[in-house]
Amino acid sequence: MADKNKFQDMNKKEQPVITPESDMKLDDARRIKVMSPGMLVFKRFIRNRLAVAGLIILFFMFSFSFLGPLFSPYTQTQVFKGIDDMSKEYASATYNTELRYFLKPGETFGNAERASFLLALGKDDPSFIIDDTIFFYVAESENDFRIARLEPIAEALGRVIKPINANAFTSLVEAEFQNAISLGKDTFDLNNLTYRITRDMKALALNIEYDVAIATLDVYDPYNPLDKTFIDLFDFRLASTRAFATKSNRFNVFGENYSIIRHGEERATIYNGKGDAFAEKSNIIVNPLDQSIFLSVDFRTAVRDTITEFRDSFTFTDTDGETTAYTIDQVNTIYYVKKQTPTELIRIFENPSSAHLLGLDNNGMDVLTRLMHGGRVSLLVGFVVVFIEIFIGVIVGGISGYFGGWIDTMLMRFIDLFNSIPFYPMVLILGSVMDTLEVDPMARIFILMMVLGLLGWPGIARIVRGQILSLREQDFMIATEATGLSIKRRIFRHLVPNVMPLLIVQATAGLGGIIISEATLGFLGLGVKYPLASWGSIINVASEAFVMTNYWFMWIPAGTLILLTVLGFNFVGDGLRDAYDPKMKR
Repeated sequence: MADKNKFQDMNKKEQPVITPESDMKLDDARRIKVMSPGMLVFKRFIRNRLAVAGLIILFFMFSFSFLGPLFSPYTQTQVFKGIDDMSKEYASATYNTELRYFLKPGETFGNAERASFLLALGKDDPSFIIDDTIFFYVAESENDFRIARLEPIAEALGRVIKPINANAFTSLVEAEFQNAISLGKDTFDLNNLTYRITRDMKALALNIEYDVAIATLDVYDPYNPLDKTFIDLFDFRLASTRAFATKSNRFNVFGENYSIIRHGEERATIYNGKGDAFAEKSNIIVNPLDQSIFLSVDFRTAVRDTITEFRDSFTFTDTDGETTAYTIDQVNTIYYVKKQTPTELIRIFENPSSAHLLGLDNNGMDVLTRLMHGGRVSLLVGFVVVFIEIFIGVIVGGISGYFGGWIDTMLMRFIDLFNSIPFYPMVLILGSVMDTLEVDPMARIFILMMVLGLLGWPGIARIVRGQILSLREQDFMIATEATGLSIKRRIFRHLVPNVMPLLIVQATAGLGGIIISEATLGFLGLGVKYPLASWGSIINVASEAFVMTNYWFMWIPAGTLILLTVLGFNFVGDGLRDAYDPKMKR
């Protein structure tokens, strides 16, 4: 009896005192027993430090992409410009290689005659015939040619002279003709007419010479634009041409004397009778690129002197006293005159600053703002594509796995058909088609999401099919069949929910791959198009080696965001996989 009491006393000491507070408290064993499956998954997930880190990264990325643009002072397509001095082409100069024609009043010399003249000039033949009209040219100098029309009046064969125009071939003319033949002369003047002797085989022909035009390579720039018409007169051109050809310093036109001061071999200044500069002669043409700009003769002279002296720059002071520096760049046979001009320029590839933390891109847009909006597109594409893949994959995989037999075989062959479609060649073709059709950038995004989703669902369908094949033989499915539930409810209310944990893991892990695919397409120029942005299209600028090596802010931030986002999804996917694993340690 004593032993029995002793045992009861010891038993009482081992049992803890139960109070209301201790009765409410759960130890680890009780907590596991009362936790829901969702809480168990959550507890396992938060124990995984990498999974939590991935969740934090994704929270930052979503906040950056979807909330960041709300606080940005700039828009996605805002272009920043600035005023800066830019070397712009102001005028052009070239050595004249095209003959200019100045006709004598009352004469014509059309395109056909000019073409025949050039052909004769190339053959070194002084005469040519157009429509039974004989023309003859005389080289007054190396760059100047006088063109005349010949009217035959007689011909001589030996000592026999045969008149062709008896009215014009008088005895006085005949005498001068014979005298010129004996002296071996080609021309003679009589009664204010010039007669020219031409030779054809053994016969001699006497012609009256009528001036038609002057063809010259020289350019005359009048100091007074009103004198342009006078300078282009045939008589002025002929007189000045002969003066230059004979090295004479003076010539007379219409009773007024003109003097010449030469500046080397290629330029000269003509002065009128009052001693004022009248015109500038040169074989270099100087014209403004903007026809509304007037170039003074002094400016043209400065350009010509710079070219002939083989210099590449000069300064010029205009009539207002403003001195401007000019540079000359030669491209083939053309000299371009440039000057620094204040111009509104797009601020491209501008380095990071307080106003633009990541600088400006190749289009003058804020890189940080473009990254925010680009994140929206990249993340949106990822989630929409995953939704399309799961939606199609669950339907096809669920039906295939539940029914089996010929339905399963047919659907699996259908999946094999989709798997045989080459992904990147198909996307390349589609991108080229959209470029040709000039598809709107926003519509292009939706088309891209549809294509990625339609090409990516077969993998999801195979996973769903495999899981349903193992679940349809379970006891709970036999119970659903016994209770008379419809096939639709059996598949989508009982089988698919049991597959969802695996689908969530698969979708989370696949998001990173989809973002990589979108970034790859954007880098190749097949994804989102300007002016919209995605992280991939932003990195596309770095396809040029110069940009990659000199403008780090154009591609490193976007690449870093893609890296962190993909890592975040992978960490979360791995964490969910471990949390849903029934063999995971508690």
